[in-house]
Amino acid sequence: MEFFGDLFQYGYLSNALAACILSGITCGIAGTYVVCRRMVFLAGGITHASFGGLGIAFYSGTDPIAGAMLFAVLSALGIEWAGSRGRIREDSAIGIIWSVGMAVGALFMSLRPGYTSGDLSAYLFGSIITVTRGDVAGLAVLTFLLLIGAALWLRPVMYVAFDREFARSRGIRTRTISYLTAALVAVTIVLSIRIMGIVLLISLLTLPVVIVNAFSRSYRTLTLWAPVVAVAGNVAGLAASYHLEVPPGAAIIFTLTLTLVAVKLLTLRRRKTVTAA
Repeated sequence: MEFFGDLFQYGYLSNALAACILSGITCGIAGTYVVCRRMVFLAGGITHASFGGLGIAFYSGTDPIAGAMLFAVLSALGIEWAGSRGRIREDSAIGIIWSVGMAVGALFMSLRPGYTSGDLSAYLFGSIITVTRGDVAGLAVLTFLLLIGAALWLRPVMYVAFDREFARSRGIRTRTISYLTAALVAVTIVLSIRIMGIVLLISLLTLPVVIVNAFSRSYRTLTLWAPVVAVAGNVAGLAASYHLEVPPGAAIIFTLTLTLVAVKLLTLRRRKTVTAA
């Protein structure tokens, strides 16, 4: 109860809670597309490529999130373009952009006067107490756009996620949807960096979807319940980190991982019961 009481007393905790709720919704929706289209590696590539934008922004003295956003979106669109044109295999493109982004970030950070490794810890591993009202506002706008998009274009996105050839035969503009979803995944990743960090963020995109997938294979159900699981995991992890004085990102991942283990054990037990019956 102390945690919930302090929410109204300390502004940084209120911002952290709002960010946890909003990022849970956005990562749940975007993560459903990422997992169903089997592009988790792509999301990882975008996440790590954004490090290059962070490094350049730190070096030039501009907003790190803006730099990471530009780098992540361009990387996502570049990977989609390379894959659709057949110029280079998608996994190869992801690996190249992943490594180049990290190298660019490391290079420009090392060139920055007065550089210390602590400058990047909040972005690599998350620092939810540094979330500002501006970050919350950005997440709120993204959440609104994703909710509207999910409500209006769920079926076309689902077709593209599972079978692009079938979607194309139905007259769906698969290339446009692929570019838009890749850009939205990139924006979701960057706006959630302060919460989870580059290193841990990929888990927030995948774990909630995998948990719900243990009970249902419906894309609509996954899109509805993955954000709920993500929000619950974020809030529970934030509360645990507050009481145990551990990093919030790690606490959130452990919370979701333990939930996944419990869910898998439960479904395994049900299968054994049904088989025995």
